[in-house]
Amino acid sequence: MRAFLAVSVLAMQPWVVPSAAYAQNAPSASPPSASSTVVPTPNFWDQGQRFAEPDLSGRARVRFLTSVDFAPFNFLDQRGRLAGFHVDLARMICEELDIAARCQIEARPFAELGDALAAGDGEAVIAGLALNADNRARFAFTHPFFRYPARFVTLNARPLDTELEAGLSGVPVGVVAGSAHEAMLAAFFPRAKAVALPTREAALEALRTERVRAVFGDGVGLSFWLSSEAAADCCTFAGGPYLSDHFLGEGLAIAVKPEDEDLRSAFDYAIGRIVASGRMSELLLRYFPVSAF
Repeated sequence: MRAFLAVSVLAMQPWVVPSAAYAQNAPSASPPSASSTVVPTPNFWDQGQRFAEPDLSGRARVRFLTSVDFAPFNFLDQRGRLAGFHVDLARMICEELDIAARCQIEARPFAELGDALAAGDGEAVIAGLALNADNRARFAFTHPFFRYPARFVTLNARPLDTELEAGLSGVPVGVVAGSAHEAMLAAFFPRAKAVALPTREAALEALRTERVRAVFGDGVGLSFWLSSEAAADCCTFAGGPYLSDHFLGEGLAIAVKPEDEDLRSAFDYAIGRIVASGRMSELLLRYFPVSAF
């Protein structure tokens, strides 16, 4: 569970962060290197959808609210400034809608974001608010622009292709006990031999010592582990990605107040253009050097 910040934005002196980092005009997103390899954009966005070109000329301000405790989506960089996938996406949206001069982004404790949006302290929340019934009753959401994949990780020297073709029948697979991924493994691969372990680290150690043939878990977290020193280039993704609204949720979207349909529609329009232009793939590469997909 995400740790909530227990202090207000104005009281955050221990962070030694200038106030401009919390309520700042959104600068232009820096383009990726021309030599970057484009990550194929996962098919979360229906390219057949068409949204009318929006008119936000009547809005003097579009303030995005976010938090600083959800890396790599939204966090503070080494200079104490807001950074992350969500932050850069918000900037791209503002540029696409030609409202960059009126865009702002502000960080608050995650637990306060919903109430702050409802109170009019901002026009949108881009911080990973759950797409659940309670939040849908309070807010309107864009179409999801990112979903969490489940993935298998296996040793480089022991590919899993043949076993996957056989439905992992009898194959020992490490998974965190009591997790959504344990339930998903049982539903998607009922013939696999689930080996429930207390932590992801314990499951990965079981993989390295070949007590299990694979580990099944969160693709985002595993993508960062694969590129870490701890992994020592031992392993790789196998199969997948595997997606499930039931087990993993509907993904990430931007929340607005229900009456702000013009904003919701405008954000969908902008995100669709960002996806179609390939910039979403570039953004994924920037924050996920080892693709989770």
